[in-house]
Formats: sequence, structure tokens, C-alpha cells
Amino acid sequence: MSKVERLYHLHNILSQRRTPISRQDLMERLDCSQATLYRLVGELRDFLGAPIEQDPDSRGFFYDRSYDQPFELPGIWISPDELQALLTARQVLGDVQPGLLEGQLSSLQSRITSLLQQKGVETGEGESRIHIQAAAGRPVPGRLFQDVLGALVGRQQLHITYHGRSRDAVSERAVSPQRLTQYRNSWYLDAWCHEAEGLRSFALERIREQRLLDEPAIDVTTNELAAHFDQSYGIFSGPARHTARIRFSPETARWVADEQWHPDQKGAFDDTGAWVLELPFSDARELVLDILRWGPDAEVLAPDFLRDDVQHAVRKMAETYA
Repeated sequence: MSKVERLYHLHNILSQRRTPISRQDLMERLDCSQATLYRLVGELRDFLGAPIEQDPDSRGFFYDRSYDQPFELPGIWISPDELQALLTARQVLGDVQPGLLEGQLSSLQSRITSLLQQKGVETGEGESRIHIQAAAGRPVPGRLFQDVLGALVGRQQLHITYHGRSRDAVSERAVSPQRLTQYRNSWYLDAWCHEAEGLRSFALERIREQRLLDEPAIDVTTNELAAHFDQSYGIFSGPARHTARIRFSPETARWVADEQWHPDQKGAFDDTGAWVLELPFSDARELVLDILRWGPDAEVLAPDFLRDDVQHAVRKMAETYA
């Protein structure tokens, strides 16, 4: 929890109480030490003007409610992650076609909009000061999304007819849905494939037909899912077997150094001011594409086969434009 989140949480706790709350309770709810708690109290009181008082007997903290108006934090107290989550959630809800959940989704969208208006992000007329531009997303039919979501929540197996891109082949499979993943504006179903007897990821828009089965879905633990799907770079699954080292020119480094390509990445500036990025990967296909988008400002240092893959793609590109 960041300092801003703790300050916001502390304000909410004190705003909702009529009696003092002990230091121990606050430390547990804020997940912080006593020294950190006192720093937060001092900042909230001295810099933000909060009417915090301390009970002389219990030494607990409370808000002085003798003022005419209740205290509110000044400015827009919302983190970038919170703002992105709210806007993305509303956009995703808006993209779902009308169906069984139409009333509930509409209500949830209205609540998100109301919260954004309270924060000053949007006006009462619905004009937003924030714009999210979705690029290269692949739409999913509403009926398909509902069936997949129903199988996921109801823990039922799902029979699908799937057209895979890599082999350009159609297959029939029974799968046990484990989770839905939205990645780069597209939806994927992470599932246990009973035909392959292993975990697989399916692009929802490539499912041609789907049918709920009576058999219960098998459950895969969260740790197993993370080990299979989340260790490697990009959407391609599998344990990370390689580490890529990519050097970005000093000019490009000003952008790339602030990007997160993978949660386990490592990066450092070298003597020339270039940014050297290290990240784990299993399948090189998506990584090659992302390296190519930086053109001559990105150079693969290791492993050799990844460098060869990029060189081959560059040569093919040169032949196309020759």
C-alpha cells in the first residue's frame, strides 16, 4: 500500500467513525508500524488540514466533528491505477452486448460514473476529461462471452470448436475454464484442455461454437496457473526458459526505461546512457514483434537465437521493400 493510499484509507476510517479508534487497530488496518502511523497522522493534520484529535485517555484518534462541514480531502485523491481501473471497467462493461446482465451492468456503470464525477474527473453532463483509446482490439460476440463466463463461474466444462491461428486448423475440444484474461484489448480464456491434458490459452474471438457440458470443471490452483501463464513475456504461456537482454539507444532509453514489459524484468543504464533490459520469456514470437517496433534503436544482445530471429525478420522486411 502506497503512502497516498494509506492517507486516503486513514481519512476514510476516521470519517466513518464516531468514537476514537486505537493506534493498534489503525496499524493493523493500514498495515504499518507505529512510527509510520504517526507520520501519516501528522501529514493528514498538518499539511492537509484534517481535524484529527487524540483522546487523552485511550490515546486513540478521531475527527473533531464540531465544525459546520465535514472534512474532505482537498483535490482529486485518486491514484493513476485507480483511475485506469475505473475507466477500463466502465469501458469493458459498455462493450458487453445486452443480455442477461443488462440491468446489473447498467447499474454498475452508473455507480462508476457517479464516483468519477465526485472525483471531478467528469462533469455532471457526462463530459470526460480522460480519454482511453482502444487500439487493435478484437470484438467478442455477446452470446459467446456469456456462455464462457457462465461456464467459468458455474464451474462447468465447455465444449468448443476452435480455429487456431498458428496452424490455421479447426479442432473440437472439451475444456475446464480457469480464468478470463484481457490482454492488449483482447480476451483470452485460460483453461485446462482435456484433449491436450494440459493448460492452454484460447482467444475468445477464435471460438466458432461453444456448448455448456454437464460435467463439472476441474480446478487448477492459482499457483499452478501463475507458473504456467504468467512467468513468460507476452501472451504465450509456459515456464520461462530464456532471458532476453536488449539494448536500447540513449535516445530511446528515455521512453523504454519507464515501461514495464514484464513484472520480473531488470534494467540498468550502461556507460553510454543506453538502457539494457533483461526479461524472461518462453516463446519469442511476440517479443520479436515488440523489439522490431523500436527499429534500429533496439539491439538484442542475448540469447543468440533471439538475435537471429530479429535479423531474419529484418532481412525479410528489407526484401519486401526492395
